[in-house]
Amino acid sequence: MRRKLYQSLDKHLTKKEFTVLTGARQTGKSTLLHQLNQKCKEESIPSVFLNLENKDILRSLDASPLNLLSFFVPSDQRTIVFIDEVQYLTDPSNFLKLLYDEYRDQIKIVASGSSAFYLDEKFKDSLAGRKRVFRLNTCDFEDYLLIQGLDDLWQEVLNIRSVSNYRTTFLDRLWVEWERFMIYGGYPRVVMEPDLSEKKEILKEIRDSFIKRDILESGIKNELVFYQLFKILAQQSGQLLNINELSNTLRTRSETIQNYLQVLTVCFHISLVRPFFSNLRKELVKMPKVYLLDNGLRNSLINNFQPLKSRSDRGELWEQTFFKILADKNDLDEIRFWRTADGKEIDFVLPELASPTAHEVKLDTKQIKKSKYKQFELTYPQFEVKYQNLFPWSEDFFRSIVA
Repeated sequence: MRRKLYQSLDKHLTKKEFTVLTGARQTGKSTLLHQLNQKCKEESIPSVFLNLENKDILRSLDASPLNLLSFFVPSDQRTIVFIDEVQYLTDPSNFLKLLYDEYRDQIKIVASGSSAFYLDEKFKDSLAGRKRVFRLNTCDFEDYLLIQGLDDLWQEVLNIRSVSNYRTTFLDRLWVEWERFMIYGGYPRVVMEPDLSEKKEILKEIRDSFIKRDILESGIKNELVFYQLFKILAQQSGQLLNINELSNTLRTRSETIQNYLQVLTVCFHISLVRPFFSNLRKELVKMPKVYLLDNGLRNSLINNFQPLKSRSDRGELWEQTFFKILADKNDLDEIRFWRTADGKEIDFVLPELASPTAHEVKLDTKQIKKSKYKQFELTYPQFEVKYQNLFPWSEDFFRSIVA
């Protein structure tokens, strides 16, 4: 099964720009590169796959970018060079710049990097116009269904969305999968594992082992405080982030907290959603809100895999899930929230869209009181305000939410 992003990456193989694939560890970047390489082999397109976890290859490329040319036989066609874990290079920015400027007619590099921390630090302005960056998130609901082979359920979702009065006989099955998606998230290994106990173990491994690699490679000194901070953020998902309060709670400097937040952000574990405003005096809320980029990781950090009906945090979990839906469709920087000094609030605002939208997220339609949002509608009449609810569960959920 190929992820949706495969098609975009495949189309970009013909472009001169180098391709950079980034995202959190264990989201499936290496698998995508292998699938693209296999496609090249099947179509007789010259290609080579290099994994920089191989220390011999890494030493060779670090010694000189031109050593890359020794790993394949020159051809009349441009050779596609797949490089996995490009951040392990001492200077990946210079490596890609030199090869692009001197050899872009002979080679096309498709590189993956597990940690945006290194990409952001080393892929500087010198690569402007030379690369295009693609972000691979954990699975959205479509990928979640399709990589399990539940094509019939996804087809039902498409039917619901395309026919206004369509009624499905699969609504109960869709709920089972949607609730599981909300609770266990979208890491591919977790999605493909049928046993719920094993899903928890895989998430624990991702939480304890793979994130530890982010900690080590980013030079974090106090691993215990880092994990404590991460757990607090999971518990406070959707809330305003107060650096001073976190500093006092963890008994560490504000600068350290900010550094750890930066690492978590650029490694694609959290996103800090900034406020949207036009009236500085009345609307300015300086603190961002924090969300995690995968529900399963959040629930592993707080050790809560209970079904939705048994959870005291089900409203927060639904808001966290809706953020994930928005994050899969939009640049993270484009997602904002609105809040006034006197406490009026809209959960999510997308001002950069051609038709800007605002989204208020409630677990049940009974909780929606539209009069509370009149001030926003009067201040920003160009925005379409949408009310996003999970219950009552019906076909309308997929018409309004999952697109």
